[in-house]
Amino acid sequence: MILEIAQIDVKPGMEAEFETGIKRASEIFRAAKGCVSFNVRRSVEKPQRYRLLIEWETLEAHTQDFTGSQAWKDYRAIVSPCFEAPPSVEHTELVLQAF
Repeated sequence: MILEIAQIDVKPGMEAEFETGIKRASEIFRAAKGCVSFNVRRSVEKPQRYRLLIEWETLEAHTQDFTGSQAWKDYRAIVSPCFEAPPSVEHTELVLQAF
């Protein structure tokens, strides 16, 4: 089960700052029970837009084992500034979409 959790538009010249935060977040996800992979992809339509995708063994692994965990709180602490649109971000949309 793959979940897209966010779409984030990063301002030109701020990619390195954004990617540093994403690297920290990816370590949290990769260590989480039931997480198969964490990927960040650039949108074809909007090159400044990054899509955050996580693959779970099952959807239950995400909803039951992760969202209530300390790892989820740690992840939110890293990405919350993105959701509040700091100087490095133009737009962020929280997405929970399964593929």
